Amino acid sequence: MFSPVIFREYDIRGVYNEQFDLDFAHNLGRSFASYVTKKTNKKSLRLSIGYDARQSSIAIVEKLSQGMKESGCDVLILGLVTTPVCYFSTFQLDLDGAIMVTGSHNPPEYNGFKISLGKTTIFGEEIQALKKIMNDKDYVNGAGSVKNYDIAPEYLERYKKEFGEIKGIKVVLDSGNGAGGSIIRRLYNAVGLHPEILFEEPDGTFPNHHPDPTVEHNLQDLKKKVLETGAICGIGFDGDADRIGVVDHAGKMIYGDELMTIYARAILQANKGAKIVGDVKCSDRMYQDIAKHGGEPIMWKTGHSLVKEKIKSEKAPFGGEMSGHIFFADRNYGYDDAPYAGLRLCEILAKTGKTIPQLLEGLPTGFNTPEIRIDTTEEKKVLIVEKVKEKFLKSDDKNIKVNLIDGIRISFADGWALARSSNTQPVLVVRFESTTAQGLKRIQDSVMDVVNQYL
Repeated sequence: MFSPVIFREYDIRGVYNEQFDLDFAHNLGRSFASYVTKKTNKKSLRLSIGYDARQSSIAIVEKLSQGMKESGCDVLILGLVTTPVCYFSTFQLDLDGAIMVTGSHNPPEYNGFKISLGKTTIFGEEIQALKKIMNDKDYVNGAGSVKNYDIAPEYLERYKKEFGEIKGIKVVLDSGNGAGGSIIRRLYNAVGLHPEILFEEPDGTFPNHHPDPTVEHNLQDLKKKVLETGAICGIGFDGDADRIGVVDHAGKMIYGDELMTIYARAILQANKGAKIVGDVKCSDRMYQDIAKHGGEPIMWKTGHSLVKEKIKSEKAPFGGEMSGHIFFADRNYGYDDAPYAGLRLCEILAKTGKTIPQLLEGLPTGFNTPEIRIDTTEEKKVLIVEKVKEKFLKSDDKNIKVNLIDGIRISFADGWALARSSNTQPVLVVRFESTTAQGLKRIQDSVMDVVNQYL
């Protein structure tokens, strides 16, 4: 049993036992084996599976691995790990593919699958190809194996070598009871840091707060602890630790594009003229700052797999999304690893001796909203974006420019607006920015007048 809607743009995700069940997990294991066989022309496949802290994850992994084994695959169960650790396994262990079982930042009743072919996460048509294999029951048969594999020592050693000893700074981490708790203490200790960690124990019911560190409401405990301890910053992770959220020493939330500005400035010091990739939700301020510091800014579609692929194709050393997916090809593998991104921030803070606001000096003040996520239906989220397009594509105002790369991004003389459909939930995403408070209200009202008609 499964609902076709769970096959999304860049992963498979839905409500467990409502939109998919254990039979689906078993069939996905078989389908993935067939898919990788077709892509690699190999008879003997080596695959890995990792999983997050959700209550449904272990049962799903059992069925998923069984399906792979019945298709002749040798499967390594990595255990409860972060999504980045699962990605790491594809680079470290010479695998043909991997699946991370995770609901990411979705509520506890969700679960899903982030899928790698070799070292690359698949998306778009390739996700749909998996669905076709499943619908056609186009499976291969064989006698494989399943065994447990602890990859943590290799992961920790890799980053101990890269960072050495980071000069001691006081930092607070918030794992949000997600999968990050399985590795972050050991990782940060390995490079000489001894952070205070909130909600470290993985617990798929997320008893303390929802594990989405890009929503300010979820950072209250982190802010409080930073102020209480005098830490230089606070770093939060989502449910599978591929997304990062940050607060500065004063407890102020740092938006994803502001964090990217800090990283981009540091990388461009050593890589003059480098390309830096951002998504359509990132601010004009960030793109202009990249250009000002000698970089080539590239705006691309939202989605972790889509941005990753763009970084690879453009040979960019760095990129990211407003939503906290941060990708370092510089010194790393080009995938989104939030604990690693946290270490890169700690390294910059330690080497410069500056605070986050000091690292952002020269970035113009913007009047903006965070990413606003409006709950609706799968049908309405698409309809509303189309209605916003209708309004602004017909505009006679020559100061208005429209970008349709992902949803609609509208540029005005004094700011910009975005409306797009989420690829992971029945949610409409909007964001607004202007050079003035009055401009922000005008721009926001011009889009929300359309949105509110169809909600």
